[in-house]
Amino acid sequence: MCTLPAAALAGKPVTDFTLTFPPEPRWVRSARDAVRTALTPVVPDGSGVVETAALLTSEVVTNAVAAALGCLSGAPVELYAEWTPSGTVRVLVHDDAPGDLRLPCGVPDPESEHGRGLLLLSLYATEWGVCHHVPGRGKTVWFTLEGWA
Repeated sequence: MCTLPAAALAGKPVTDFTLTFPPEPRWVRSARDAVRTALTPVVPDGSGVVETAALLTSEVVTNAVAAALGCLSGAPVELYAEWTPSGTVRVLVHDDAPGDLRLPCGVPDPESEHGRGLLLLSLYATEWGVCHHVPGRGKTVWFTLEGWA
């Protein structure tokens, strides 16, 4: 699961959805809304998958934008989403920033505005991970949601 979609690696269009945007916080909402819009026609109503995918996308994109801004790379953030008729959604977010993501030790301070994104991933995603061996610099954070078909 630690790869970009095969079509992207081959230089072909990604099968379902791709969005590339500058590492600016205002793009987090656009990324979340785009995933929601793309999944709404293919995921059954009432499954919760569309809203869960939108929430987790928002968290992962927020981390990618913050990392890219922190290292001053200026390189765009790339969002890939794909889904299957058998009921799997996979979202991948790539940024050029070095570093790794780790679950926080303990519970975040209730007053803190940060520190919950990876906890949400670990609670709601079927699987998730961080890849450093993708083409180019940086990392790709991915997650899957399964069982909605």
